[in-house]
Amino acid sequence: VQMVESGGGLVQPGGSLRLSCATSGFPFSTSAIRWARQAPGKGLEWVSDINRSGNTYYADSVKGRFTISRDNAKNTVYLQMNSLKPEDTGVYYCVKGVIGFGPRGQGTQVTVSS
Repeated sequence: VQMVESGGGLVQPGGSLRLSCATSGFPFSTSAIRWARQAPGKGLEWVSDINRSGNTYYADSVKGRFTISRDNAKNTVYLQMNSLKPEDTGVYYCVKGVIGFGPRGQGTQVTVSS
């Protein structure tokens, strides 16, 4: 199983970023994928899930601002993040499966600061 996140960076409050998660080593099209994040000094926090049917789920803290999507032809999941806030700062991980925080990548850093 390999999960490779990208797309993080430094952005001002109110800005946008699009994260990507390229995967390999498992049947992507039949797998649910989760985005999670870890703020400095805190534990992993659930952000969003997408299941094999494309149904999406969001934490209350990001609902209406973030959009998760998947491209089964590219074995890739995306997280479009709009109206970013300083409290969105952290390392973002994509996770295989939606039970806990299982196999995941190395993460991509998102910093929201003026």
